[in-house]
Amino acid sequence: MSSLTCTKLTLFTIAGVVIQMVGLSIFVFGFFPVKPALSGVSGPESYRSPTSPSNQNQSEKDLSSNQRRSLYQELSGIPPSFDRLILMVIDGLPAEFVLGKDGKPPCKTLMEAMPYTQSLLSTGMAVGYHAKAAPPTVTMPRLKAMVSGAIGGFLDVAFNFNTQALLDDNLLDQFFKIGWKMVMLGDETWLKLFPGLFLRHDGVSSFFVKDTVQVDQNVSRHLPNELIKHDWDLLILHYLGLDHVGHIGGRNSLLMAPKLKEMDDVVKMIHTSSILNQANNNGHTLLVVVSDHGMTENGNHGGSSYEETDSLALFIGLKSDVSDYLLSKDHTVFQVDIAPTLALLFGVPIPKNNVGVLISRTFWHLTDDQQLRALELNSWQLLRLLEAQLPGLSCGSSPYDGLIYEQGSRISKCNGSLEKVFCCLYMHAAFLHSSWMSKEVSRSTYREEYSAVVAAYHEFLRTASEWLSRRASDRPVNLLAFGIAAMLLSTLLLLGLIFFICKEVYVGEKQNPSDLKKTSWWHLDEAFCVGVILILVLSMGSSSMVEEEQYLWHFFSCTLNFLFMRKAIQSVQGGRAGKNFSLLKEKNRTGFQIGSIFMLLISGRVMRGWHQGGVNWTNLPDISKWLEQAGSDHVKSIQLFSGLLVIILSLASLFIVGSNTKFVLVVGFSSLMSGLLVILHLIKHQDSMFAPSSYSATLLVQTIYALVGTVTLGTSVALPWFTTSWIYNASSNSIFHISTSNPNELRHKSLLLELRSALFVIGWTYIVSWCLLQLVLQQPINSMPILLLLVQVLASMIYSFYSGLHHKQWVEVAAIYYLGIAGHFALGNSNSLATIDVAGAFIGISSHSTVLSGVLMFMITYASPMLVILSMVMYISVKDSSHLSFSLNLESGQILLRMLGFPCLVPLGLNSILLTAYTFILLLMRNHLFVWSVFSPKYLYVCASTICVYTGVFVVAATTIYTHLVLLLQKRMRISAHAANHKHF
Repeated sequence: MSSLTCTKLTLFTIAGVVIQMVGLSIFVFGFFPVKPALSGVSGPESYRSPTSPSNQNQSEKDLSSNQRRSLYQELSGIPPSFDRLILMVIDGLPAEFVLGKDGKPPCKTLMEAMPYTQSLLSTGMAVGYHAKAAPPTVTMPRLKAMVSGAIGGFLDVAFNFNTQALLDDNLLDQFFKIGWKMVMLGDETWLKLFPGLFLRHDGVSSFFVKDTVQVDQNVSRHLPNELIKHDWDLLILHYLGLDHVGHIGGRNSLLMAPKLKEMDDVVKMIHTSSILNQANNNGHTLLVVVSDHGMTENGNHGGSSYEETDSLALFIGLKSDVSDYLLSKDHTVFQVDIAPTLALLFGVPIPKNNVGVLISRTFWHLTDDQQLRALELNSWQLLRLLEAQLPGLSCGSSPYDGLIYEQGSRISKCNGSLEKVFCCLYMHAAFLHSSWMSKEVSRSTYREEYSAVVAAYHEFLRTASEWLSRRASDRPVNLLAFGIAAMLLSTLLLLGLIFFICKEVYVGEKQNPSDLKKTSWWHLDEAFCVGVILILVLSMGSSSMVEEEQYLWHFFSCTLNFLFMRKAIQSVQGGRAGKNFSLLKEKNRTGFQIGSIFMLLISGRVMRGWHQGGVNWTNLPDISKWLEQAGSDHVKSIQLFSGLLVIILSLASLFIVGSNTKFVLVVGFSSLMSGLLVILHLIKHQDSMFAPSSYSATLLVQTIYALVGTVTLGTSVALPWFTTSWIYNASSNSIFHISTSNPNELRHKSLLLELRSALFVIGWTYIVSWCLLQLVLQQPINSMPILLLLVQVLASMIYSFYSGLHHKQWVEVAAIYYLGIAGHFALGNSNSLATIDVAGAFIGISSHSTVLSGVLMFMITYASPMLVILSMVMYISVKDSSHLSFSLNLESGQILLRMLGFPCLVPLGLNSILLTAYTFILLLMRNHLFVWSVFSPKYLYVCASTICVYTGVFVVAATTIYTHLVLLLQKRMRISAHAANHKHF
C-alpha cells in the first residue's frame, strides 16, 4: 500500500496552493504600496513659509467661497491670470502628433490634419510641451497626476478598471472650495473620481473601444450651448475616440487623420468663441489641451516606452511671442507639472501631495516679483512634502550660508546627507531671492541676479521633484520576507509531491516485466527541462532579458523537440536486435513520433516569425506586418482559412476514437454548429472593425458564447454517464477498444479504459471550444497562430500516445507547458502592459461590465497557456497506461493519483519556481532604475500566469475526479445489479 494516497495528494496540493496565495498576497500588498500622501487639503498655510512659526487660521472652515477666494488672492501675491478654464483631454494623443519629435515638425499628413492648431503654435498663440507621463500609462492614474500633481502607486493599473473617488487634495476640490461651478462632458472616469462635484455632466464609458464616432459626438453635441453659457468656471471635455482608433488600427490607422481633424475643429470652435472674442479686462479664458498618455505603433499603452509616455500639454490663450515658439515647442516637462501650473495661474493653493514643478514659461506675462513668488510658493509646498517624508529635515535656520561665497555660486557645493542637500538647495535659493528683493533701486539692471535666483529655485524644485517622484513608503521588509518564505515553502511542498510520485511510478515500472530496457536515471531531455528553469531564473536579473524573454522560450521549445527526435531515433537503433515484427512495430511508432515532432518544429518556426515580440525589436519586419501591409483582404482570407481548418482538424481528431455513439455524434455536431457560427461572424462582422459593434454582431457573439459554453459544460457533466455502453460497443479500430475476453482482466481494465475514453472526448471539447472562442476574441491577424497552436497541441498528443515509456511523464508535461508559454509570446504578447489587447475584451458585451471585460481580457492574453493546460485532460487519456493496468492490485484511487499527478503538479511546480524566484529578484531590484518600467510589469504577468495555472489545473483535476467518481459509481451499480440478479435466479 502506497504511503501517498489520492486524498493525501489532493490535500497537500491544496495546502501548497493556499500557502502560495497567502505569501503572494502578502508580498504584493507590501511591495506595491500606495504612494505616501499627506492628509487634508492645502489652505492659507500654503502661502506661508514652512520655516516660519505655524499660525493657521482656525476659522477658515467658516469662510464662504468668495471670502476664501479673496483670502487666497491676498496671501498669494499673484493675481489670477484667468477667470475660466477649459480642460480638453484628448485620450491617447501622442505629443509628437502635434509638436513633432527631436526638433523636427510632425509629418505632412499630421500637420494637414490639424491646420488650426498648427497655426496657433506658429503665431505664438499657443505654447506646447511634451509632458512626460509616468507608468503605468492608463487613463485613471494619469488623470490623477494632472489634477493632484501626485504619482500614484503602480497597482493603479488594476484600479483603472474600477475607479474610486479621489480623496487626495486636488485642483477640482480646490476650485470647488472657492465657489467654482464645473461641467464635465466625456469619459465617465471623471464622474467616478469626483462624484457630486459637477453642475452638469454627460459621461460615456471609456471601455467600448470599438466606438470611435458616437463617443466623441456625445461630447461635441453639447459644446456650442456650453460655450455661450456663463454659469460655469471649469469645463472638462474628455474625448475618447482617438484612443479607440489607436486600439483598433494603431497609429497609422486610416481613421487617425480624420479624428485629428475632428479634434482640430473642436479647438477652433473653442478658440474663436471663447478666447478671441473675450474682453481684455473681463472674462479671460484659458484652453488647456492635454492627453493622458501616448500610444505604441499598435495603438496600445500601459508601459513606459517613449511612445506611451509622450503626452501633450498645450496652453492656448497665453500671451506669447512668435519668436519664442521654436524654443518652446521642443520643451519637455512632466505631466505632474500641470497641477502646480494651473493652481498658481488660477489663484488656488497647490495640492498638498504635488510633486510637480510649475512650467515657468506660462508665467512670463507676470512681473519679475510675481514670477519669483510663484517659484517660492512651489518651493514651500515641496519643502513641506519633503519634511513629511524625511523626519530629520529641518531648514528653520541657514547653517549652509557659508557655502555660498559669492552671488551666483553653483549649488554643487551642497553635499552631505540627503536632508542636508535639500536644505542647502532651498536655503541657497531663498537667500538669493531675499538678496534680490533687498535691492530696491533699478532692479532691471540686476537681470543676472534675477536669473541666478530662478536657476537656484529650479535646481531645488527639480531635485526635490525627482526624489519625491521615485519615493514610495518604506516597505515592510519582515513582511516581504514572510511572503517569500511562504512561497518558498509552497514550492518545496509541490516539488516534494512530484518527487514522491516519480518515486512511486518509476519504482512500479521496474517491477513491470514488459518495461523497456533499464536505462540510467538521468537523461539529456530531463536535464534540459531542469536547465530551462535554471537559465530562466538566472536571466530574470537582467532587464534586457526580461524585455526579450520570448527568444528564450522559442529556443527552449525548439531545442527540446530536437532532443525528443534524437531519443525517438535512438529507440529504433537500440531495438534492431529484436524480432522483425517488433522492429517493424517500433519503426511505425517512431515514424509517428518523428512526424509529430516535425509538425511541432514547423508550426513553431512559423509562430516564431509571426510577431516580433518584446520591446526593443518590435520595429523589425515579421509575417503579421507583411500581411497587414498587403491589405485587409489577405488578412481576411487567412482568417477564414484558419477558421475552417480549425473545424476540420477538430472533427477529424474526434472521430479517431472509432465510435459512432449518438452522444459523441451530438458533441461533434454541436461543435460543428459552433464553428460555423464563428465562421459566419468572421464573414459578416470582422469587416466593420472600425465601427462600433452592432446589435446583430453582439447577439451573434453572445449566441456563440452560449452554445460553446453549453456544449463544453454539457459534455463534461453528461458524457461520463454514457461512457460504459460506448466502450463495450466500440469498434476494433478504436484506441479505447478492449480486445481481451478474459473476465478477470476485463474487470480490471474496464474502469481505466472507460475513464480514458471519457476524458478524451471531454479534453477534445475543451480544446476545440477554447480555440473557437479565441478565433472570435483575438485580433484577425492572430487567427493563423491559433490554428498553429491547435496543430501543436494535437501533434503533442500524437507524440505522447506513441512515446510509450520512452520518456518520463513529467518531461512530456513540462514540454507541453513550455510550448504554451512560447505560444503566449507568439500571439504578440510581451512583458510590457502595452501589448494587452483591450479591444477584444468587449466583444459580445452589450453593456459595460468590469468583471466580464476583465475575464475576456484574461482569456485573450493567456490563450496559449490555458489551452495547453486544458489539453492535459486529453493527454491523460492518450498516454500509455499499461503500467497502471499491469498492477491489478492497485486501488482506483491509486490509478487516479498516477494519471492525474504529473499533469497537475508539474505546471504548478514549474510556475511556483518561477514565481518564487522572480519575487526574490524583484525584492533585490526594488531600487533599480527600471523597477517600475520593466520588473514590476513582468511581475504582474507572473502573478496573472499563476492565476492561469491555478484555474487550468483546477479544471483538469475537477474534470478527471468527477469523471472517475461517476464511472466508479456506475461500476458499483452494475455490480450490485448483477449480484441482485444472480441472487434472484
